[in-house]
Amino acid sequence: MPAGVYLHIPFCKSRCSYCDFATDVYRDNDAVERYVNALVNEMTEGGNPTGRKGAHDYSYSTSRTLATARVSALSADTIYFGGGTPSLLAPKQLEQILETVTSKFDISSNAEITMEMNPATVTPDTLREYRSLGVNRASFGVQTFDDHALKLLARGHDANDARTTFTMLREAGFDNVSFDLIAGLPGQTLDDWERNLSQAVAMSPEHLSLYLLEIHEGTPLAEQVRSGRQPTPDDDLAAAMYEMMLDRLAAAGYEQYEISNFCRPGFESRHNTKYWRLEPVFGFGVSAHSFDGVERFANVRDTADYVSKILDSGSAEVSRERIDAASEFIFLGLRLNVGVSFDEYEQNFGADLRTIYAEKLAELSEKELVTLSSHHVALTRKGMLFSNEVFTEFV
Repeated sequence: MPAGVYLHIPFCKSRCSYCDFATDVYRDNDAVERYVNALVNEMTEGGNPTGRKGAHDYSYSTSRTLATARVSALSADTIYFGGGTPSLLAPKQLEQILETVTSKFDISSNAEITMEMNPATVTPDTLREYRSLGVNRASFGVQTFDDHALKLLARGHDANDARTTFTMLREAGFDNVSFDLIAGLPGQTLDDWERNLSQAVAMSPEHLSLYLLEIHEGTPLAEQVRSGRQPTPDDDLAAAMYEMMLDRLAAAGYEQYEISNFCRPGFESRHNTKYWRLEPVFGFGVSAHSFDGVERFANVRDTADYVSKILDSGSAEVSRERIDAASEFIFLGLRLNVGVSFDEYEQNFGADLRTIYAEKLAELSEKELVTLSSHHVALTRKGMLFSNEVFTEFV
């Protein structure tokens, strides 16, 4: 079971008003250089595949868990640069990181290598260099084509920047591009959302990630809503936007394969699918999370603290827990349109999901939140709108 490798690059030109990720405002290249050196040290210091001193051997087999097949931490077929804004990396810094990854992991020849990018943070030259270094997928943070909404979100780019950057990506040879768009923005109407969908479809990216706005405590947007400067999100309007999204993208030839993700045939995000299928992913960098098949562990969220801990000990790990794999296999798998296979559940956990959750499955089916077949349970369209209500039944 090849792993995925996640690398967190926290720097951004500015902090978005809705953002709850571990990010830092980009100030100078020296700070980025110190961080990149720490990231490289994390991967090399520990003398084991995850770079963590004293970490146990992650190549093992345990019965009735997702590690029933040997999980080789040295084999990986996806690499994902997330953030933050990874496209603020200089090509030499990207090269240094990738060289370290390939020295620690056996990277497959057809690996998916994704870099998150924001408009107006790249040039034609840097994109060509990223592509020549092996980056073959761009996850592109458009969020909206409405300039007023972009200012509200403090995104640091306008709609024309998004269109220009997309053109540059194509010219640099990127033939696997994903757009991020957000629905339910303050003041956004159904017509506004339809215009966003139309512009995205007209540009014809291979993949679309479309999210309903979530307001996280502690963010500027949460304070704006609390104080009445921005309206409270309208759940009914958000549901209508979601329904429109499903219909509009299906008509345009996009396949929905996960609650918020759509693609042209064959362009699913291989890396993100690992999370939903509870496969191993090893994360490096500030706030990065890892899962080895049995345990989940995470790094400290503060960038300065991360760099300091790596310099001191080679590890910035602050938490580790053995997960309830049987439960997570269900509610993560339900995010996928194919749903959860009863046979796979029994092979992994030695039990019949239909027997254990017979009453809950019957109730959810009666509410038309899930559909049941002889082989799978999957969310209905209504179930996707009320997915959290479904997921809590299996926690």
